[in-house]
Amino acid sequence: MDHPTRRDAANLLLVSPAVAFGSQANSAVTFGIIGTGGRGRYVGTHMANDKRARLTAICDLFPDRIDLAKTQVPGADKARAFKEYKELLAQQDIDAVLIATPVFLHPEHFEAAVNARKHIYCEKPAGADVAGVKRLMRAVARADKSKTMQFGFQQRFSPEYLTAERMVKEGKIGQLTLMTSYWVLGNRPPQQFKSPYDPKDQKLRHWGLWKDYSGGPIVEQDCHGVDTLNWFGKAHPVKATGTGGLRYKVPYGDWSSDHHNITYYYPGNLEGWLISIKHTGGFRDVKEQFFGSEGMIETARTYYRYHGPIPTSPLKNADDLADRSLIEKVDSKREITIDAVEAFFTSIVQKKPIDMSTAAAESTLTALLGRMAHETRREVSWEELLRSA
Repeated sequence: MDHPTRRDAANLLLVSPAVAFGSQANSAVTFGIIGTGGRGRYVGTHMANDKRARLTAICDLFPDRIDLAKTQVPGADKARAFKEYKELLAQQDIDAVLIATPVFLHPEHFEAAVNARKHIYCEKPAGADVAGVKRLMRAVARADKSKTMQFGFQQRFSPEYLTAERMVKEGKIGQLTLMTSYWVLGNRPPQQFKSPYDPKDQKLRHWGLWKDYSGGPIVEQDCHGVDTLNWFGKAHPVKATGTGGLRYKVPYGDWSSDHHNITYYYPGNLEGWLISIKHTGGFRDVKEQFFGSEGMIETARTYYRYHGPIPTSPLKNADDLADRSLIEKVDSKREITIDAVEAFFTSIVQKKPIDMSTAAAESTLTALLGRMAHETRREVSWEELLRSA
């Protein structure tokens, strides 16, 4: 399946919502939210704020999540509320759905949304394991190709990321030889844990702490950086090696690691490194770097930086005085999730569907490849990963 090119995404972002869709209220794209946890409410709010869209229904297993959505997401207080996702998908007046449920449920909910012929914005990643990703891709194979199938890898819709990717593609930094993704979070080490929820609901409520529900930290969290490596590298890796471990005892859940060093080997002698640390006591560093023979480009959700050979730098007083190689820095204009949401609705109203399912599946599998390499402490090939389920 094709996923959006830089030009496709850029064109979608450049079209004004008013021009693309008009102002008639009865022409609004109606959408529902499946999963009104934190991410569902956050992305759902951006969706509800798009003037071309109207929130029609919300769904969650837990009443308190429904109540939070009604107070936090514009229009949710007037939307129909469901406990079962199948009931929401059965509503004929819903054009699109946001799937923001625990990761292990993404394949099931995506498949059901495909069967219901909805436009889909599914949060990342595509699944918690190889079997789940394969299930999702079987659904894609029979999907209505007039429907958008977008995933929450929002970097692919950021104007700054799109510009940086174009610069790499056009040879601005020469031959690309090395890519790095830093996913360093500023969390404190875990302390005592006491869940406020009923014991029978605790695992689902705290799904991110369980590998079978979330995929673990490499899959659920680091997949954003991994996706960017695949995108800029124009391929998925052929193999991976990995190290890492658990520096702090886990008081709840089954994480077996909180730091990782994964090396991905791409076609053309290109390497991609994932450096991931979950507990740094405050320090945070989430970014990617792309090294070439003639320069380096660094990307993040709030900027991109272009570095080149020092003698040719036109900036004699670069804002980063420790590195005089800085040639250009461009800051993001807004939170990039808004760019992704805007592209989603533009694709629907312009009838130019986005299908990024293959890219999302490959990035999820790449994260799973890194996890497998780390857990087995040996080199793992792409083919071995696919044969594992």
